[in-house]
Amino acid sequence: MGRGDSLRADSELRKAGAPQRSRVSGALLSAVFDVYTIGQISLDRVWVRKGDGVEPPVGLPERPGGQVATAALALARLGLRVAWAGAVGGDAAADAVLAPLYRAGVDLDDVRRVVGGVTRRALVCVDETSGERWVHPERDPQVRLDAAGLARGRIAGARALLVDTEDPEAALAAVTYARSVGVATVLDADSRVPELEALLEQVDFPIVSRSLAEALGGGSAWQGVRVLAEGGPRLAIVTLGDEGCIAVTRGADSVLVSSAFDVAVCDTTGAGDAFHAGFIWALLAGRGMKEMLRVANAVAGLNCKALGAQAGLPTSDRVVEFLAKCARSPEENE
Repeated sequence: MGRGDSLRADSELRKAGAPQRSRVSGALLSAVFDVYTIGQISLDRVWVRKGDGVEPPVGLPERPGGQVATAALALARLGLRVAWAGAVGGDAAADAVLAPLYRAGVDLDDVRRVVGGVTRRALVCVDETSGERWVHPERDPQVRLDAAGLARGRIAGARALLVDTEDPEAALAAVTYARSVGVATVLDADSRVPELEALLEQVDFPIVSRSLAEALGGGSAWQGVRVLAEGGPRLAIVTLGDEGCIAVTRGADSVLVSSAFDVAVCDTTGAGDAFHAGFIWALLAGRGMKEMLRVANAVAGLNCKALGAQAGLPTSDRVVEFLAKCARSPEENE
C-alpha cells in the first residue's frame, strides 16, 4: 500500500460512522446505529498475581468489563454510533458497569434491569510477568436477556450486529433476524453452547478463541478455522493472542495469517473484545480482508497496554497514528 492509498484508507476509517441504510420488508431505512451489540457485561476484580500467590487479597479494585460491553465501549471510542443490550441486576454494580458506556454515548435503552438480581462479576487473575489472565465468573442465573425481549426494529436500524454466547438463545434469535434484513452479523465465541452450530450457520463473521477453535478442530486451531469456514460465513477468524489471528474466506483453500503487534503488555484482559471492535470498525469503513485483520490486531494490542478490560481502549486517531508507525509483517506485504 502506497502513501496515497494509506491516507485514503485512514480517511475511510475515520468516516466509518457515516450513515448508511439497511433493508426491512423491501423498504430502505436510514441506519440509526452503526453497531447494535448484545451480550455480556461484568464488574471485574483484577488481581495482579506476583510469584506463586494462590489466594487473592481482600479489597481488590473493581473495574467494568464483559465481552460485548467492552467491545461496545471500544466501538464508541472509535467514533461509531453504538447500542448495547443485555441484562444487569438491581444493584449498585449495575450502575458501575453501565457508567462508562453511558459516558461514551452508547445507547442503553434496551438494557434489562432485574430487580433483586445480582450483576455479573468476575475475578480476573493477571500474571505480573506475562500479562496473561484467567477469568473466574460469578453469574446470577436470573439475570438474563430473553429472545422474546429483543428490540428487532432497532436491530434492523443498525449496519452491523455483534453478539456473544452469554445468552445464546437471544443471540441466535438476533442474528437470524439481522441476517434476514441485511444487517452484517459478527459472533464472539469462546466456548461451546448448544446453540453454537446454529449460530455459526447464521453469522457472517464468526470470531472465535484459540481454545474453541482447537475444540472444533480436533486439537488444531488451524483445522478449527477451516471447520468454521465450512458453515459458509463471509470470513471465519480465530484469535491467537500474541500470535495474532488466522482467517479463512468462504471457499478459499489457504489460511490467512495476520501477526500481532509488538507492544508492552500490561494486561491482556479485553484484548479479544477490542479485536472485535477493531474488526467491525474496519469492516464498516470498507477495508479489505487483510487490512481488517491488521486494524483489529492494532486495536487489541493497544488495549493490552493498560490494566483492566477497558482502560486501554484507543481512539480512532490513536489507532491511525499507531498503524502509520508500524511496519507491516512479511505475510501482510504479500
